[in-house]
Amino acid sequence: MAYLYSSLLAILLTIAFLSGYFFPNAQTKTVSPSHIASKDFTLDKDLPDFRNYNDIQQKKTDFFMYLLPLVQAENAKIEKERAFIKSVQYDLNRLSQVDMIELQHLANKYKVEGDIEESTVEELLKRVNTIPASLVLAQAANESAWGTSRFARKGNNLFGQWCYVKGCGIVPKHRSKHQKHEVAKFSSVQHSVASYMLNLNSQFSYDVLRDIRANNSNISGHELAYGLIKYSTRREAYVHEIQLMIRQNGLHQYD
Repeated sequence: MAYLYSSLLAILLTIAFLSGYFFPNAQTKTVSPSHIASKDFTLDKDLPDFRNYNDIQQKKTDFFMYLLPLVQAENAKIEKERAFIKSVQYDLNRLSQVDMIELQHLANKYKVEGDIEESTVEELLKRVNTIPASLVLAQAANESAWGTSRFARKGNNLFGQWCYVKGCGIVPKHRSKHQKHEVAKFSSVQHSVASYMLNLNSQFSYDVLRDIRANNSNISGHELAYGLIKYSTRREAYVHEIQLMIRQNGLHQYD
């Protein structure tokens, strides 16, 4: 009988140990209040005034939690476009007029020139692809000073994107006399995110980024940051800064 009880006790202790009863933190991860958004954020919500935060960690958390749904929504749109391209890539000679118009629209949108043929579609698939959320979040925080910059507050521009038509945006205060660019103004943060992603996916400056992504189907934001070498005049220093922000803020979890 004593043997039976000792065996039963050993089994119970083993179950308790494996379930984390004695060392709960080894099996379950607790989330501190500072890592929980202080409010609910919806896709149609305007950019909060992040200047009003006293708690720096809460400010960072809310910034990421506000922006993440917008990033995911834009990536979902890109995934839908990509799925369409893949569905027709082997039937180019038998495409309906509607499908051909849609394919041409995407080629124009992503700046792929030439007639619609196999090589065109291959290049299009190289461009029509998602951007890891960690990279988007880190760049947005870096370029907009955590949503507090003048361009973010007055133009919904979180990524420092420029435009070159007079009146298209906000004139930088320290723009030199010979420069004509403005910092683009968007009707919403969502449009800013969409424009930024399209920029990375279509401009020749980011060919390296797209090459890196094409060679790794499960690329992380940290790895893809190497393709931002031409995003800033600071080049390598800028890339390393973005990678550091991804690491320090644990943004890889959102990829």
